[in-house]
Amino acid sequence: MKVALLAVLGLALGALGGAALGIGAGLTWIGLAKTSGLDSGTLVFFTFMPLGAAIGGIGGALLFAVVAIRDAEIVIERQALRQRDR
Repeated sequence: MKVALLAVLGLALGALGGAALGIGAGLTWIGLAKTSGLDSGTLVFFTFMPLGAAIGGIGGALLFAVVAIRDAEIVIERQALRQRDR
């Protein structure tokens, strides 16, 4: 259950962070490509922001899940070692 909750938390935080980075990347692209007008806003908010949110969400969920799984494995190994010592 801990792994699933941390994966959902990673998904949410990764999506927020990825969307913010996507907006930054889109604004940088607009500055480099010298676009202006309605096309630039459309490009950022319909292309870069959703892509950033999707990539960030998947990455955050995987990162948090891996950390939770490793933490769970370490706890199980510690308990097994304590039982053998007794």
